[in-house]
Amino acid sequence: MTSKRVLVAYGTTHGATAGIAEQIGKTLREDGLDAVVVPAGDVDDVRNYDAVVLGGAIYAGHWSGKAKRCAERNADLLRHRPVWLFSSGPLDRSAEERDIPPVPAVARQMQLIGAREHKTLGGSLTARTPGLLARSMLRQGKGGDFRDPDRIQTWAHHISAELSAA
Repeated sequence: MTSKRVLVAYGTTHGATAGIAEQIGKTLREDGLDAVVVPAGDVDDVRNYDAVVLGGAIYAGHWSGKAKRCAERNADLLRHRPVWLFSSGPLDRSAEERDIPPVPAVARQMQLIGAREHKTLGGSLTARTPGLLARSMLRQGKGGDFRDPDRIQTWAHHISAELSAA
C-alpha cells in the first residue's frame, strides 16, 4: 500500500508561514505520509495529491493573496479531496488560548473548496522581519515569535489521523 501524498502549500511574505508549513510537512512525513511543501504561488495543479493543507499569513485582516489565488486556481480539484486551511498571524498568545475563527476571506475560501477545517496559528515578527512597518511594530513592543511548535505538530497529527482513517 502506498502512502497518501499530501501537498502543504503556503503563502508568506516574510517566512513565518513557510516555517509553519515546513513543520506541518515534517510531522506528516513522520506519520508516514508523503508530504511535499511548496509556496502556494508555485502550485498550478493539485491533481497528483490525495490531500492538501493550504496556509497563508494574515495581515490587517487579509489572507495571503498567494494562498487565496492558489485556492481559486485549483478550486475544482480541491473540492474533490480532503483540504485543511490554516492562517498565521496573531502576534500574541491568543491562538494558543482559544480557537480563532477564520477571517471572512478565508471563510469564503473554505466554502469555495469545501475545506474540512481551518486553524489559526500564532505568527512571528522579529528583528529579522524586514520592512518599515515591522520595525515600527517592534519599537511599539508588538513583536515576538508566537508560533507554537507543539500546537502545530498536534494539528498535523490530527490531519494524519483523519487521512489514515479514510
